[in-house]
Amino acid sequence: MPVTQSGRGSASGYEVVQASREFQTLRRRLGSFVVPAGMLFLGWYFLYVIVAAFAPGFMRTRVLGEVNVGLCFGGAQFVSTFTITIIYSRWAQRHFDPLSARIRQRLETGRRP
Repeated sequence: MPVTQSGRGSASGYEVVQASREFQTLRRRLGSFVVPAGMLFLGWYFLYVIVAAFAPGFMRTRVLGEVNVGLCFGGAQFVSTFTITIIYSRWAQRHFDPLSARIRQRLETGRRP
């Protein structure tokens, strides 16, 4: 669906949507969650790796029976991954999906955003 824009010639519907304010809002909303959550998770992960590399004695410290700090740390990595996934899913349903649905519908019906 070619759409003519002043000074730009012909642009596809996708290019028009990408240049729209709504799409930029959508990208900003995604970044406002993904960047901090990603940095937090990577920091947490690298903390695990660094402690395992430089403090193996601490990681061998027994917590309960044969369970040590390293095993607890590793288990917490899995728990944090699933927790971030659940939080993102709920966040996206409230903040991301409604706007993306409006943009998708406008693109499919051929209306300009």
